Amino acid sequence: MILGIGTDLVDIRRIERTIARHGDRFLNRIFTAAERKLAEQRANRAATYAKRFAAKEACAKALGTGFRHGIFFRDLGVVNLPSGRPTMELAGAALCRLQAIVPAGFEPHIDVAITDEYPLAQAFVVISAVQLRNG
Repeated sequence: MILGIGTDLVDIRRIERTIARHGDRFLNRIFTAAERKLAEQRANRAATYAKRFAAKEACAKALGTGFRHGIFFRDLGVVNLPSGRPTMELAGAALCRLQAIVPAGFEPHIDVAITDEYPLAQAFVVISAVQLRNG
């Protein structure tokens, strides 16, 4: 069952300007260490950061809270599964919120789609509850 859907669109040029102006202060406040490591290895790091920024915004919307109730950007991390497919890793208040919206007998599943076409980056997040198997 679908628990929440979120989407966001980010102008990559805005992220480029913010990185140029605030540098590590911005990057450390918004992105996890794993996200930073990945982005710094990419040819177009600003697009990589912009896609992850959009995914964080979309996930906060899918949780139904936005960035309120103690949920911060770094509580929402974009990670890639071994297959390369992106998903979200939640911590802190975001993880608590996720656990609160998943019904008993179910486990959360987060699907993420991210893309960019300069100058835009876009993300969709769907949070679902999958019934646990008995036995």
